[in-house]
Amino acid sequence: MTKTVSQKEINDILWQACDTFRGTLDPTQYKDYILVMLFIKYMSDLWNDKRDHYLKKYKGDEQRVQRALDRERFVMPIVDLRDKNGTIEETFTASFDSLYERRTRSNIGELINIALEAIEDANKTKLENVFRNIDFNSEPNLGQAKDRNRRLNHLLDDFAKPQLNLRPSRIGNQDVIGNAYEYLISRFAADSGKKGGEFYTPGEVATLLAKLLKAQPGNTICDPTCGSGSLLIRVAKEIGSANFAIFGQESNGSTWALCRMNMFLHEMDNARIEWCNTITSPHLVDGDRLLRFNVVVANPPFSLDKWGHDYAENDPYNRFWRGIPPKSKGDYAFISHMIETALEDEGRVGVIVPHGVLFRGGAEGKIRQKLIEDNLLEAVIGLPANLFFGTGIPAAIIVFNKARKPWAQANSHRDQHVLFIDASREFEDGKNQNRLRPQDIDKIVSSFENCAQVEKYAYPATLAEINENDFNLNIPRYVDTFEPEPEVDIPAIQKEIALLEDELATVENELAEHLKELGLN
Repeated sequence: MTKTVSQKEINDILWQACDTFRGTLDPTQYKDYILVMLFIKYMSDLWNDKRDHYLKKYKGDEQRVQRALDRERFVMPIVDLRDKNGTIEETFTASFDSLYERRTRSNIGELINIALEAIEDANKTKLENVFRNIDFNSEPNLGQAKDRNRRLNHLLDDFAKPQLNLRPSRIGNQDVIGNAYEYLISRFAADSGKKGGEFYTPGEVATLLAKLLKAQPGNTICDPTCGSGSLLIRVAKEIGSANFAIFGQESNGSTWALCRMNMFLHEMDNARIEWCNTITSPHLVDGDRLLRFNVVVANPPFSLDKWGHDYAENDPYNRFWRGIPPKSKGDYAFISHMIETALEDEGRVGVIVPHGVLFRGGAEGKIRQKLIEDNLLEAVIGLPANLFFGTGIPAAIIVFNKARKPWAQANSHRDQHVLFIDASREFEDGKNQNRLRPQDIDKIVSSFENCAQVEKYAYPATLAEINENDFNLNIPRYVDTFEPEPEVDIPAIQKEIALLEDELATVENELAEHLKELGLN
């Protein structure tokens, strides 16, 4: 019986494979090569597994085997290498195994590129343009021919290790590859520092958001700044079935490609992920209208400068009718977009923000006031510091709900209050990064669902109370976490001081006697 490989084993081997590039290239450069190679390796092993299965099923009938393989969700194409005159010089399958066999060739980088292009062409509807931003023959990224070939040879060697046999018959039915992909993305985000935090939401925070928004079967889910897609995947998986539709937008071409591959590896082939700038040129549109969704979730870049302020004044979609955010801070630009793309009377929005969003004045204060007066704001949740890659500052989650009734018509306790939760003090203290534990997530979700006061933790505030605070949402204004100092027993302290003074006098007398005996006094 084939031994099943564990998730940790795969993660460890993959991280070791990064040694090929580590110290030579920046993680922001080499992460794409590692992740693309993982994609090719897994799809090749999956293809080999399927082929062996059909060979056995059809007793070696190659025609029937090929017909069955052609019906699979992924096609492994044949590559024809031609000379300058168009004559076929060589034919091989665009698989990892074929590339590994040719790893010592002087044009190995070019061969990998050719294989990737063939894979794209054969799987156009799912992978079109996914590999256009990755070049295995790049001198600026991988060095001159000799160094480049050496690195690619080592990389293929690393992925050819027997332990990295990723056939489903060996790794089982668990989402091992999807998990490994997210593991690598998270490690690269940590290594990349600040830039990494712009495209990766830690798993625990993504899980929290997924549980708060609680997408339902049949829902449409969108992340307008989707990065590598991990947050979208978590929200979708919380549904517990495949009855959902995923949408996303990402402005960075390389990260968009990672997201497309990530979706494919998680068998979410139909996800619509657009490469565009969400604020200045959104692609999730229907004619002159924005598409709308049941659930909108995002971890936008914090306080983005030059987010598109000039463009916003003439926004064709009228997203900024409550006000245009300041030029140097785009937080409310993303929030405004998310609220406008949530379905009327039912859409739910969850967004991760820096705390400044809760209390800054000026244009942001006016937008915030209108959102509150429209009774769209459902909850403000303060998170622990140092949860996110590249920044130690604490963040907050803001939840909006377009199903809430206007304040004057609100007749349920939930619609009559905005819930404030201070979850900043309950977490696992990590060496480099803090983490939310399962019990921390459960407590936040339970408090959110109950919308009740919990001493020093949660407080449901009325519109009048928020108004009294000039629409400032700073959590300590609502959740009192003050720990009183223990009462001081003055008489007891005075008695203790008197005893200490008596002891000191006795010691001083004894010291004087000893000095006198020694003739030193």
